[in-house]
Amino acid sequence: MAGAASVLSMAPFFQWPVLWLTLPAMLHLMSLAEAEAPAPSRIAPWRKWPAGRAAEIGWCFGFGFHAAGLFWIGEAFLVEAEVFAWLLPFAVTLMPAGLALFTALLAAGTSLAGGASPITRLVAFALFWGVTEWLRGHILTGFPWNVLGYALTYPDALMQSASLLGIYGLTIIAVLMFAGPWVLWHTDGGYDRVLRVAAVGLAILPILAMATWGAWRLSTNPIATASSAPIIRIVQPSVPQREKWRPENQRRIFDEHLELSHTSPSGVNDAAANVAVIVWPEAAMPFLPLEQPIALTEIGRMLAPPTILVTGALRAEQSPSGRRVYNSLLVFGSGDNARHLASYDKTHLVPFGEYLPLQGWLEAVGLQQLSRLRGGFASGPEPRPLIDIPGVGPFGPLICYEALFPGRIVQSVQRPIALVNVTNDGWFGNTTGPRQHFHMSRVRAVEEGLPIVRAANNGISALIDPLGRVVGRLDMNVRGTFDTVLPGRIAPPLYARHPDLLFALLIVVLVIILLAYLTPIRKRIYGADR
Repeated sequence: MAGAASVLSMAPFFQWPVLWLTLPAMLHLMSLAEAEAPAPSRIAPWRKWPAGRAAEIGWCFGFGFHAAGLFWIGEAFLVEAEVFAWLLPFAVTLMPAGLALFTALLAAGTSLAGGASPITRLVAFALFWGVTEWLRGHILTGFPWNVLGYALTYPDALMQSASLLGIYGLTIIAVLMFAGPWVLWHTDGGYDRVLRVAAVGLAILPILAMATWGAWRLSTNPIATASSAPIIRIVQPSVPQREKWRPENQRRIFDEHLELSHTSPSGVNDAAANVAVIVWPEAAMPFLPLEQPIALTEIGRMLAPPTILVTGALRAEQSPSGRRVYNSLLVFGSGDNARHLASYDKTHLVPFGEYLPLQGWLEAVGLQQLSRLRGGFASGPEPRPLIDIPGVGPFGPLICYEALFPGRIVQSVQRPIALVNVTNDGWFGNTTGPRQHFHMSRVRAVEEGLPIVRAANNGISALIDPLGRVVGRLDMNVRGTFDTVLPGRIAPPLYARHPDLLFALLIVVLVIILLAYLTPIRKRIYGADR
C-alpha cells in the first residue's frame, strides 16, 4: 500500500508530500521485519537472514509502486484484444514484479550496510536507492520510468534543479528529504533536540533552496523568440490505435495528415502559408512512404516552397541478412516528387513493443511483439546523429521512448538548436502513462537546456522551452494543429556538459559518511575486537 501510494508523487498528480509518509513507512517496516525471529521455510529461504526479510519488504513496496505506476501498459494489450488480451494479466504483474527486484536489492543493501544506527541506515537507504535507480535505467537496455527524483520536478521552479543534478541526483535528495526527518526525529541519543531541529531543517530547507533558485532561474530566463524565427506547425491527428494499421484505413489516415497540415489552429485552410516546418507524429503514415510514389507526390504538392515536413515513418532496406525495417524520422522537401532530405533510424527500441528479446526463439513458439512485425524492428546506428532541417538548423531526433533516457539525449559533438520528439502514446489510452511520458520529456529539456518540439499521434503534443515551460500544447484526444515559434536554446547547463557528475559525487559522499560512521558504531555495539 505504501508503494502504491507513492505513485501519487508522480505525474499527473504531483502530490509529493505523500513521500513523507510512505518512505518512512518502508524503513519502519524493514526494521520490524529484520527484528522478527526467522520462520523456517523451504519456500522462502531468504527469511533466515535480516537482509532477506528487509528485501521482502522492499520487493512488496516496489511491486506496489510499479503496479500502480505502470498499470496503463495493459491498455496496449487491448488494442488488438483478440490477439493479445490473454497476455494482459502477465504484463501488469510480471513487469512490476521484475522491476521490484531493484527495490528488494536496495532494501537488502540498506540492511547489510546500514548497521544499527538510524542515521547510518538513512545514509545507506539513500545510497542504495540512488544506485539501484541508476541500474534500473541501464540494465537490459534500461527502463527509467517514474524514477523517484521526478517527485521533485513539480512545479517548474523545482524542476530547474534537474539542470544540475539530473534525475538520479534528485532521487538521492528526495530520499534524504522525505525519509530523513522521520529517522532523525525518532533517533535516540543525547542530542534529541539537535536532531529534531535537524529533522525539520531536512524536511524544509532543500525544498526552499530548490524553489528559490529555480524561481530565480525562471525569472532571469524569459521565453525568448526572435521575430524572424520560423513558424513550426505541429500536427496531432488523434487516430485511434486500433484503426491505424488496418489496410482499409491507410488512405483516409494519410489524407487526414495532409488536410491538417493545411489547417490553421483556428480551423481555417491556409495552405500552410508562412509555415517553415510541419511536424507529423511517430509512424504517421501506416505504410512505407519511401516505397509509395503516389504518397511522395502528394507530400511534395502539399509542401509549398520552402516548407519542410518532418515526420515519423517506417523505412525498409535490404541487407545481407534480409529485409530490415526501421522506425524512423524522415525529412521531406517540396517538389513534384517530395525530396527525401534526411532520415534518422530509432536506436533505442521498446522491448516487447518493437522487438522481442531472443526474437527467433520466441517467434518460433508463437509469440510476437505488439507491433506484429515479423522479425521486429532493426535499430539504427549509434551515436545518434543530428538531422539538418534546411532554413532552420540541426535538430536532435528522439522517437517516443528515447526521451526517457537522461544523459543519452544528445550524442553528437555538435549541439543541436532543438530536439524533435515524435511519439504515439495512443497505445495507452486516456491514462496516466501518456501524461507521465510528457512530463519526463519536459525534464529532458531542462537537463539539456534545449527546446523540444513534440508531436504525438495521440497523447500530448507541445512546444517545450529550454527550462521545461510549455509554450503551447494539444491535450489528450484532441485532433488539430498549433503553430509556434522555436525559442532559442540556452547555454548548456552543468548536467548537459557533465551528465550525472553531481550524482556520482553524492554517491561518493554517502559512501565516505557510511565508512566514517559505521566502523565506530559497530565497535560500540559488538566490542573493539569486532
